Parts: sequence; C-alpha cells; structure tokens
Amino acid sequence: MITLNDIIYALTGIAIPENGMMITEAVIDSRKAIPGSLFVALPGERSDGHNFIHSTFEKGATLALVQRDLGSEFRVLDLRNMKSNQEIAIPRAPFCIRVDDSLKSLQDIARYWRQKLSARVIAITGSVGKSSTKELTFEVLSRKFHTFKNPGNYNNEIGLPLTILNLGQGYERLVLEMGFYYPGEISFLCGIAKPDVGIVTNIGTVHAERAGSQEAIAKGKAELVEALAPSPDGIAILNFDDAYVKAMASKTQARVLFYGLDSGADVWADEIQGQGLKGIRFRMHYQGSSMVLEVPMLGRHSVQTILRASAAGFAEGMTMQEVAEALMASNTQLRLVAVQTRSGALILDDTYNATPESTVAALDLLDELKGQKIAVLGDMLELGPYEQAGHEVVGCRAAEVVNQLIAVGPRGQTIAETAKLRGLPPTAITWVADALQAAEVLKYNLKAGDVVLIKGSHGLRMDRISPILEEAA
Repeated sequence: MITLNDIIYALTGIAIPENGMMITEAVIDSRKAIPGSLFVALPGERSDGHNFIHSTFEKGATLALVQRDLGSEFRVLDLRNMKSNQEIAIPRAPFCIRVDDSLKSLQDIARYWRQKLSARVIAITGSVGKSSTKELTFEVLSRKFHTFKNPGNYNNEIGLPLTILNLGQGYERLVLEMGFYYPGEISFLCGIAKPDVGIVTNIGTVHAERAGSQEAIAKGKAELVEALAPSPDGIAILNFDDAYVKAMASKTQARVLFYGLDSGADVWADEIQGQGLKGIRFRMHYQGSSMVLEVPMLGRHSVQTILRASAAGFAEGMTMQEVAEALMASNTQLRLVAVQTRSGALILDDTYNATPESTVAALDLLDELKGQKIAVLGDMLELGPYEQAGHEVVGCRAAEVVNQLIAVGPRGQTIAETAKLRGLPPTAITWVADALQAAEVLKYNLKAGDVVLIKGSHGLRMDRISPILEEAA
C-alpha cells in the first residue's frame, strides 16, 4: 500500500520521517472516495475535480492532489519548487498537495510506485480483443499467482497510473490493457508500467480515422514490444497469423513467443469446432505436447484469445495442465451477452463496440447457430480511409449468413447495399436511421427459434435494442 512518504518522495525526491499515513485507494471520481483515499483533482471539459474536494474529504479521503489555488479553504502542502534539503511540515489530515500539474504528478507517483513493486507486468494491446484477452489472461494467471488487472477501460494515461497506485505489494502479476489513440501513447504508458511481457492481438482498422493507416496503427502498437527488456527477461507474445504483428518480432530484443492457427507458431491450435452457445472445442499444441480442450467461450474466433492467454501462462512458467484447468473453468465471455425474449427468440447482444473484424467474427458465431438468423448491424465508426471497404466486408459476410438484415445508420446503408449485391433478397433487407427504429421493426415480429445478433459502434447506442426486445411479446 502506497504511503504519504512515497508520494512526497516521488514528487520531490525528498525523504521525510516516516509518519505512517497509508493511502487506501487513488481515485479521480469523488463518488468513489473511501476513508484513506487519495483524490486526484483533474480539470475537465465538463467538470473540474477541484470543485469536489469537500465531498471527498467528507467521505474520508485523506489527501487531494491539486493544481489550482484553493485559497484558505483547505490545508495545503505546496510541493512546487521544493529544494532537496528543504524540511517539509506535514499538515493535519485531510489536506491538499499542491503541484503544477495533477495529471503529470499522478503519473510520476505511479512511475515511482511501479519501481517499488515486485509484481511482473503483462501488458496487452491490439485493435480487437484487448479486453477479452486481459480478462482471460487474468483468469489463467490467477490459477497460480496472486494477480491484479486494470478495471474496465482504465487503459489510458489516467486509468493505467490509477491501477498501478492501487496495486499492493502482495501481488505477483499485474495484467494491463493499453489503449492506442495517438503515436507515442503506448511508449509513454510503458514508461510508467515497465511491462515484462507484451501481448499484441492484431492490427485492424479501428482508430484509422485518427492514426491514418494500418501501417501507422501497427507502428503505434509496436511501441509495446520495443519497450520490453531483452531476452530472457522480456517476452513478446505475437500473433503469427497477422502479418503486421508477426513482423514486430524484428522490432524487439525480447524473446518472441508466437501464437496462431499455423503449426509454425509456438502455441497453436487445430481441430477447431464451434459448438454454438456451448463454446468451442479444439486441440492446443505447445513444445511438442497437445491437449484437447472444451472452453465455454462463444465463437471460433475466441480460439485466438485463448491462445494469447495460454501463451501468457506458458511465458510465466505454468504447465499445460495448469493452463487447461484455468481455461475450462473460465467465466470470461466479455461484451457478447445471450438473452432469451418472452417470445422465445435468442438475442446476441454484442453492442459494446464494432469493427469490421469483430463484426465478421460475430457473424461467424451467428452462422454456427440454428434458427432464423437476423442481424441488426450498425455504423462502424473511426475507420478513416477503411470506412467504405470495412462496411462492404461486413455486408458480404452478412449476405452469406443471415435470413434477415436490419442495417442501422448512414454507414449501415453500405452494409445493406453490399448484402443486396451479394445475393441477399431485397425483401430480407431493411434500413433504419437509428437503434430505436430497429427495435420497432423487430419488436412484434420475433418468434421462438429466431436468433438476433445486434452489433454496432457504441456511438449508435444500439445497447438500447436488447432490453426492448426482451420485453416484447
């Protein structure tokens, strides 16, 4: 558990006499403050954390990290312009610590705390499958090690430092998802987290609108493997089936562990059988040994996620039996939720987000299931120059799988038009402007045996569709 002494030393380089003040948790949301918290007051476009210091102290927070002049309303320890031999008088808690930049100070404290931790860090990045890989890797490693992970979407310059500050000394492994929005971001995050193992899932078209091209995305993701320590300490776990990721082997000094569906990979799978909502069955190979596994994860594409998590287990010294036991007991099935409506139809709600790659994978799962297959497919955002081609790819696959297509949003028109060109009858295609209209189309028309896939970018709020359909007669 981090202490006030650690915080002051991280920010000033000054060691003060031990005072015993322990920090229970670091938060940026005043509503999440608990007794002993460190509240980091961040200025924002919609709200300013400095306006909520009173409420955090009322909840028992001990410290607030601030960058604004608060007058005489609070006790303040000003750490700006401290000299190395200067004595520091600690105010009575609760009090504020004044710095020039509260976000930078949060990152500096996390960077210092990471250096004091003995836990090995496994970092994950990629265009698709980061979160599911994080969750499954956490489950696999937890079978043998005391393991922590970053919660939810704590994968950026704010969430990742918070995760590290909330990590205690007793943990042996830390699994971190790393997001990528601009060049240099992953390199910066690695400078804080100091990963020992780096996993790259794939290079898709998501964020191409900001990054510019798949090549630019690949360069940004490669920052993870470039940051790893040389072999044998650093280990890069790379996708053998993705040409962009496979090529990253030449950009790292770490030991490379390839995974994929090709026998040329170190960890690979064959004999893959999708079993619908029961999961998947396949044979996994590693170092001359193999084992048939049945894992309760949906869709054949989940094999890649399983191989990544398995490779992380092998990298950390786990046996195939230990990895297999963790996989077969897995509860990881992120985002896609299967629910039954009153009418007896099955809804596959996969509305967290959408890319061409993940949407095709969801359609592949739909293809494995029996029944009247209906796909509600919406706009996929942030594809940049790949926008037209990405929606056409989805339209092509939809035409091969579905009996009925409901396309949502302006870009959904491309999905609908492509599906029509690929042979889906016009009478089986409907286009609507938004998610609520899609729900109205289906609301009174579902029956037992229908299977409905709902998929689209988060910005379309397609998560509103499933609750409406669940209640439909």
